[in-house]
Amino acid sequence: MFNLDRKVFMHFDYMIIFTTIPIILISLMLIYEVDSSLTIKQLIYISITCAISLVIFILPLKRLFWLVPTLYWASIALLIAVEFIGTQKFGAQRWIEIPLIGMSIQPSEIVKSTLILMLAYNISNDPPPREGYHLKAFLKHSFFIILPVVLVKIQPDLGTSILIFVIGFGILFLVGIHKKILMTIFIVILLISPFIYSNILKSYQVERIEQFLGDKPQYQVQQSMIAIGSGGLKGKDAENATQAQLKFLPVPESDFIFAYFMERHGFLGGVILLLLYGILILHLFSVSYQFKKDKILQVVSAAIGFLIFIHLSVNILMVIKFAPVVGIPMPFFSYGGSSFLTFGILFAVLQNLLAFRYHFKI
Repeated sequence: MFNLDRKVFMHFDYMIIFTTIPIILISLMLIYEVDSSLTIKQLIYISITCAISLVIFILPLKRLFWLVPTLYWASIALLIAVEFIGTQKFGAQRWIEIPLIGMSIQPSEIVKSTLILMLAYNISNDPPPREGYHLKAFLKHSFFIILPVVLVKIQPDLGTSILIFVIGFGILFLVGIHKKILMTIFIVILLISPFIYSNILKSYQVERIEQFLGDKPQYQVQQSMIAIGSGGLKGKDAENATQAQLKFLPVPESDFIFAYFMERHGFLGGVILLLLYGILILHLFSVSYQFKKDKILQVVSAAIGFLIFIHLSVNILMVIKFAPVVGIPMPFFSYGGSSFLTFGILFAVLQNLLAFRYHFKI
């Protein structure tokens, strides 16, 4: 383990802390208002994440990066295990119960972080040429992306599988793919989209898409839009936030927490929240650009920024009927432990790479 000397605190990225802590505190307040018993669980999730993140932060990660393939394949094993020992919630088998403590983990969330690390590991060992990856290297990296995409889709979790697909190939696009491959990918997606829609998607998934495209929104989206609109400019007091308090708004602590936030704090509150997220995302991309010679740091930083942006965008677009309803939470904001742990681990890895970078030749 590294010594926590003065240089560590000089290179520590405080902007990440200053932007995420207010988001977490607002989230805890909202969860408490919806169901105070859930606040205790969320605090436990946060405590566990902080403990694991602290351990990760003080480890010499670059010297231990050879373990990344093991972590990746362990997360793949968990995805397979879901099929045999997983528990069902909300009509899908995506969780594994942890004995004795009454909590569960969602391997599809864990695999997001291990995939990012695996791609960083592979890319650092095999950097792209000036013109970008050619077919052989592209197919090698694609294998590690497609495997979890397929396993998550089987659960079924279409939203997360698409998210993993976009994140994985977004990273490859960032580091460089030959333009002929990019054109081929675009054409193939166009050609196979009708087949996927007709033969791969399950009936309820097709129904969600048709409801999204239809004139009348789904019940939960309709209630969400009412909650957002009723918040007005400055929002309502907790006792007057009737959409959540009277149970019209479904899962206001999780998938639709943004709608409840808007009901409570209105347009101005929404602007402040999105500003916090925007500063965080732009900062992560700036870190990636600043350290682009260090492929591990470049990939990890950009991937986290990209992951937060997609989570945030899809969740907000979902609650205002600009995207189909999928179970993609807002980072550090929606209730739940798996997503919180995923982002906590990724930020711990990033902080480690930044704070201890003077130990390595970059």
